[in-house]
Amino acid sequence: MAVNPLDDNMRQDFDSLVTAEPMPAPDRRGFMRTTLGTGFAAAVLPVMAQTVVKTPADGLTAGAISIDVDGFAMPAYRAAPAGGTRLPVVLVISEIFGVHEHIADVARRFARQGYLAIAPEMFVRQGDAGSYGEIARLQAEVISKVPDAQVMRDLDATVAWAARNGGDTARLGLTGFCWGGRITWLYAAHSPQVRAGVAWYGRLVGNASALQPRHPVDLAGELKAPVLGLYGAADTGIALDTVERMKAVLAAGSPAAQRSEFVVYPEAPHAFHADYRPSFRAGPAADGWARCLAWFKAQGVA
Repeated sequence: MAVNPLDDNMRQDFDSLVTAEPMPAPDRRGFMRTTLGTGFAAAVLPVMAQTVVKTPADGLTAGAISIDVDGFAMPAYRAAPAGGTRLPVVLVISEIFGVHEHIADVARRFARQGYLAIAPEMFVRQGDAGSYGEIARLQAEVISKVPDAQVMRDLDATVAWAARNGGDTARLGLTGFCWGGRITWLYAAHSPQVRAGVAWYGRLVGNASALQPRHPVDLAGELKAPVLGLYGAADTGIALDTVERMKAVLAAGSPAAQRSEFVVYPEAPHAFHADYRPSFRAGPAADGWARCLAWFKAQGVA
């Protein structure tokens, strides 16, 4: 029987997200988000409260904003040094769970490094990703309906907003996690404005569909900016042979593709940077963050 390309892509994403580790008992500090950038998505409860990183917002301008995308008001979370102008810009692309507290915290971490960081909520047309308690339903009812072309337009509009609001888009970087890692590769091939990307455990291959016509491995040779890929060897949903396939395409691609690099952490699972989940690995997460900042600096973003 023929395999539906979209169903197979969903299966691969689901395999990446579901951990084999037992979930801990609920913690009363685990909670569902009620507004953009606060709380955590229902599908990731209970939260590993003892490892959650909390980055303060003092000295920052931080909170929800609205970005016009062809007449549609797309919500986003913005964090930047208070009063800053001509700031380097980093787009923070979420997992399938949307812009919850962890993604907002990552934006604040970048802001404390001097960036204008913006995390757009790109699932909102299809549904509220934060309200779903089951990953499978979230994938089927929301994420699977988000077209790549829509995401590229949303990110273009986010860059335009940054240019009007204190950002220096000549110094543009982006980073994304899981679903956002895949999007990081795609946008680095789409936009000539991007100077560098950092993709955290984003799916590299997939079957073509109307909504996802091409995948990172199909676009790798066309990159307009170099991408650093941060992956885990123990990721059950992203086979290491797909990383090798990606490396081969990059090596034969554009100058930016050839400057791209991978770091694979030997014992790290999927979502090793997600400090609110059981998959968190402090060592690889800290090393990946340091490499992310160094990559942006080396590529002229910082």
